[in-house]
Amino acid sequence: MKAVIAQRKGGSRRRVAGMVASTTRGVAAGALGTLAMDAALYRRFRHDGGTAPFPAWESSEGLTNWEDAPAPALVAKRILEALLGREISAREARALNNATHWGFGLATGGAFGLIIGSRRKPKLRDGIVFGTIVWTGGYVVLPALGVYEPIWRYSIAALGKDLSAHLVFGTATAAAFQVLGR
Repeated sequence: MKAVIAQRKGGSRRRVAGMVASTTRGVAAGALGTLAMDAALYRRFRHDGGTAPFPAWESSEGLTNWEDAPAPALVAKRILEALLGREISAREARALNNATHWGFGLATGGAFGLIIGSRRKPKLRDGIVFGTIVWTGGYVVLPALGVYEPIWRYSIAALGKDLSAHLVFGTATAAAFQVLGR
């Protein structure tokens, strides 16, 4: 009987260790996926006439007000203001944008690792599903937070551009997860 209990405990420890390893690998993959998505978005920015160098663009250099703040900064602002019961200064917009954008990429990468890591052989196509789920979730959560309009108020072209960026994120995250597992 003691041998059976010890075997169960050992199996549980291995499962937990495997879950932690998959989640950690997912976080790293999410970082690479976020960077790939940002590189694709930066390429669009340059194609459309933007001139800022990548480090300045990536870090939201020059962001000093909430009117120009991207969605990640606005989400952080709303959450922090609700938690703290006070207004958040616009001088925090840049830092909040970067922390939220990268934090979300790493967190969703961790979730990807936890879920997909339970499978023996994760597939690259899992990234397409993952990117689509992240994109869809944005059009549920962000309008509820007052950061986005409802999805039907956006043009097909705008939605397509946003979806394609998230597909880059999902696919790059899945590819990185596979490579990091070797």
